[in-house]
Amino acid sequence: MGFIDGTVVSIAIPAIRSSLGASLNQATWINNAYMLTLSALILTGGAFGDRFGLAKVFSIGVGLFLVTSVLCALAPSPDALIVARLAQGTGAALMVPGSLAMISRAYPREERGRAIGIWAAASGLTTAAGPIIGGLILSAGEDDAWRGIFAINLPLGLVTLVLVWRAVHSDPRRKGERVDLTGAALAVLGLGLLAWTLTHLERSNDTRITIATGIAGTVILTIFLWQQRRNDTPMMPLWMFANRTFSAANGSTFLLYFGMSAILFFLPMLTVAGWGLTAFETIFAFGPITIFIATLSTRFGKMADTHGAGPLITTGSILVSVGYASLALVIPSEEFWLGVLPTMAIVGLGMSMVVAPLSACIMGAAGPGRDGTASGINNAVSRIAGLIAVAAMSSIVTISYTISGGPASFGEVSPLPGHLDAMNAGFATIAWVASALAAVSALVAGLFVRR
Repeated sequence: MGFIDGTVVSIAIPAIRSSLGASLNQATWINNAYMLTLSALILTGGAFGDRFGLAKVFSIGVGLFLVTSVLCALAPSPDALIVARLAQGTGAALMVPGSLAMISRAYPREERGRAIGIWAAASGLTTAAGPIIGGLILSAGEDDAWRGIFAINLPLGLVTLVLVWRAVHSDPRRKGERVDLTGAALAVLGLGLLAWTLTHLERSNDTRITIATGIAGTVILTIFLWQQRRNDTPMMPLWMFANRTFSAANGSTFLLYFGMSAILFFLPMLTVAGWGLTAFETIFAFGPITIFIATLSTRFGKMADTHGAGPLITTGSILVSVGYASLALVIPSEEFWLGVLPTMAIVGLGMSMVVAPLSACIMGAAGPGRDGTASGINNAVSRIAGLIAVAAMSSIVTISYTISGGPASFGEVSPLPGHLDAMNAGFATIAWVASALAAVSALVAGLFVRR
């Protein structure tokens, strides 16, 4: 649920904009509101799990997630949906790190890589499958069919709570350790201001406000890092990044998930609003990623146990980079089945090679007793990547669209001359950026990730 709701909205954005009358800026924040609280509070969620019990905090997170999913499904306006998504991200922040930490704690070290590989396959699968699930729900054809993408969480959440109650018999905790609530507040405020700044970079009428907001966000995040260094019980122990492998693996995570989040968010707007495809047709673009991650992640997780994660992460990142570069080249042809689909298959193969090795590498480098914290940091990195990607790329795609002579707005349905060509140019820019970042990920993994 936590990973699906991070990407499921992307396929529904055209329908949500039509149903609620949302602007591109509001559409961006319907996605970013969730990513903001999830990415900023997921570190606190991991610390809460270590302090009060992983299963207990996980279950509380699931309950909050279910309540806020109902509010999302019933939202009467774009602003109401944004507020509900903020609260939903808080529930996910309590839920997500506990899932990996419980699995890591349940298995001995020699079997942990395979178990983490299965978890990574599930997380990567549902991240990529979000648009597919959304497309299937939207294929019902009703104007408000998008509300079903949130309502579907109810049966899933109830089953999850039953499974936890039946399967988890021991829930140890570290008593007496304080949870860093000050750090959590600084992280939410700093990331929120930075994301707002990145979203508004293309606007010239409020440049001073945008610059001031960016400076304020940077200052608050700097204070956050200073506070974390001085805190006895930080939500993000900076000393963990002294481990070169831990830092490099998190760096590769950020770079790869930045690119994938941008592609997942903006591709449906191009194909549905620009090319005239249905939401159901568009979901096939994400099928290769889903299939490859589902079928190969566990195998690559076992290979990482035997041969080390570095070569797999490097090779997978190179494939992802090639896939995104190929996607940028085929976009002007507007060929979906013989253009977009094969390039996304290359991306899917590459991502299947990295998701499990990255998770196993990070959990192993963190050391024993820090499962919840390490899981929280890595999940925070991937969610922050998604937050920053959608915020920054919304400005970049708008700038590219305008430079290319676009007469309307990226993601709108418009018959005006030049609109479609400008949309193609805007998305191609995003694909080139994603390709470059994946190439940097390959370099980082090749140089710094060790067994």
